[in-house]
Amino acid sequence: MNKEVLDQKVNDFMAKVIAKNPSEVEFHQAVKEVVESLIPYIEEHPKYKDGKVLERICEPERVLMFRVPWLDDKGEFQVNRGFRIEMNSAIGPYKGGLRLHPTVNLGVLKFLAFEQIFKNSLTTLPMGGGKGGSDFDPKGKSDNEVMKFCQSFMTELQRHIGPDTDVPAGDIGVGGREIGFMFGQYKRLRNEFTGVLTGKGLEWGGSLIRPEATGYGATYFAKEMLATRGLEIEGKTVVISGSGNVSQYACERVTMYGGKVVTMSDSNGFIYDPNGIDAEKLAYIMNLKNVKRGRISDYATKYGVEYHEGKTPWGVKCDIAMPCATQNELNEADAKVLVANGCYCVSEGANMPSTPEAVEYFLEKKILYGLGKAANAGGVATSGLEMSQNSLRLSWTREEVDQRLHQIMIDIHKTCVKFGKEEDGFINYVKGANIGGFVKIADSMLAQGLV
Repeated sequence: MNKEVLDQKVNDFMAKVIAKNPSEVEFHQAVKEVVESLIPYIEEHPKYKDGKVLERICEPERVLMFRVPWLDDKGEFQVNRGFRIEMNSAIGPYKGGLRLHPTVNLGVLKFLAFEQIFKNSLTTLPMGGGKGGSDFDPKGKSDNEVMKFCQSFMTELQRHIGPDTDVPAGDIGVGGREIGFMFGQYKRLRNEFTGVLTGKGLEWGGSLIRPEATGYGATYFAKEMLATRGLEIEGKTVVISGSGNVSQYACERVTMYGGKVVTMSDSNGFIYDPNGIDAEKLAYIMNLKNVKRGRISDYATKYGVEYHEGKTPWGVKCDIAMPCATQNELNEADAKVLVANGCYCVSEGANMPSTPEAVEYFLEKKILYGLGKAANAGGVATSGLEMSQNSLRLSWTREEVDQRLHQIMIDIHKTCVKFGKEEDGFINYVKGANIGGFVKIADSMLAQGLV
């Protein structure tokens, strides 16, 4: 299919999506990226076109929106808005995180739920796609206020979820504390102890390696990409954005492989440590962010390194870049600077952190570009492993879970290569991930009839 025909078909499809979902720009962006890969494949396989599978996948099976009233420490009522997008259950129960952040709205969650469908399919595990959350901001709130919010949020959500229906997990703003409060409320209301949430504490049904999974998985995926060119992580300079869970464990695993991580960031700016963030320095960051809930600038003060306020780290010279913060954090200008500075591998730890223009530039320059739905699937993969352990009423060792996670990331890479390898040998991971994730879902939907 020539580019002019493809562009017209994509534009026609997107016009319908935008008309149905006005103002949801993140959702439009996520759909367009997938559609560009899938339309040529669907044209070659009429069963998907005749069944209008892509049109059906773009429409959520269910959208839930509800109010969340709670009392702050001053005894005053506060009201937030809660959501759960149950996008697609063709291959298993809805699975996807809960995000607590002021930027949460319907469009953001639909984009995340849409991405989750393909990501979950790639893991080879039986999980559908969903996402949820609220515009509640846990920053600056006391533990008591967070608990009050989580209990109110779960009071409504509990009637829509279950271990065989919809299994939420954590995301931005939702860690072990929030999962604990939500699980406790679910158990109280439903009078049952089931694996309804993942990311639980080890003492009450959680899985080893779950906190590490997304960061480890993105590193394992980078390792597989590099191997296609006979390269290793050892000795490479790595730039990481963010300083939360994903960034921390990406840094840990990169360092274990012999790479040197030189940056981390938060919403205020980034630090540049040319000597590398070793295990001792990473332990400081983990305490700073996970316990003290401080700012990354404190690291610069303690270790006497550069701090760049209000900036992102993409101007730092590196071999490998790992965007692990949030969506659209890396734009076309950033992509050009990265490539000009010698970066030849990008493995995304966040969801859709690169803008469409940045992605297009990476593909044009034929660098190793691992998009989020493939590279960061380790988190949901290990959530799936937690679900399996809950169903079996047993716990696997750290080594067992890590081995399974590593194998899943290897298998995801193989799928991307199978569907993404082009005639000149270049592996288009965008095309490979989108088609590879689509085929399993599409075949399941066709087999199940009008779903």
